[in-house]
Amino acid sequence: MKVFISSDMEGTAGVVDWDQCRPGQHDYEHYRTLLQAEVNAAILGANLADGPHEFLVNDSHGRMANLRPEQLLGEAAYLSGHHKPLYMMQGLDESFDAVFFVSYHGSASAGPATLSHTYNPAAIAEVRLNGVLAGESGINSLVAIAYGVPVVLVTGDQTTASELQPFWPEARAAVVKQSISRFAAESLHPTRANRLIANKAKEAIETLTATSSKPRATIERPVTLTVRLRNPDIAEMATWLERVEPDEHDPTVVRLRDDDLVRLYRTFITLVTLTRGIAE
Repeated sequence: MKVFISSDMEGTAGVVDWDQCRPGQHDYEHYRTLLQAEVNAAILGANLADGPHEFLVNDSHGRMANLRPEQLLGEAAYLSGHHKPLYMMQGLDESFDAVFFVSYHGSASAGPATLSHTYNPAAIAEVRLNGVLAGESGINSLVAIAYGVPVVLVTGDQTTASELQPFWPEARAAVVKQSISRFAAESLHPTRANRLIANKAKEAIETLTATSSKPRATIERPVTLTVRLRNPDIAEMATWLERVEPDEHDPTVVRLRDDDLVRLYRTFITLVTLTRGIAE
């Protein structure tokens, strides 16, 4: 069995401040080791379920070079670097059997959610997928759905878990912290957090292998992404892209609609990249 792991960082137990997950800051080196342990816990748990399995870890946080490849369990392949056409989902294809979202966070308009944002907090205020509030887990699910690979595990806070549920109701959630606000959370001790992640990963793979059919996302096509930007200037720039249309009533809202989910995801990622400059 092949497992694809997309790892962020804000959802790690104990992380509540931007400086804890930004390279060069005093606390970063410590908290990157906690992230590494959570990724390894997910790998360990999967391997306990009739393993060993094959893993690809896509380092998806910040500059996307946060993990130490030689310390990854399961001889996992490591995909790093900040320019990836499929961004947080680069490397996924039809050959995989399952997707894990590790150390994910809640969306910009959800709450409470520690360090909440949706890709670019300076530009994006909210994203809805077919009318349902979607964080990075929901948007990234477009690629998983396109390739027919189920998302079976998410780790992070309670808001992150609840945001994935409408799209993948059968996915296991390892809630390693309870967010109190955007900058405060009650976290499990790292040992307990890692144990919980391993147990949920094991359950997810055991459930997947025990069923004759793969879980399917609850989503209808064509898919519409409704994106609320921080101001009309950013929204107007977004409409320069093909398949991005302005809202008739709200100058800060644009809509992306497509039957091709990978193309839709690529369009959204291009929108994010294009608007970074003006947002700053």
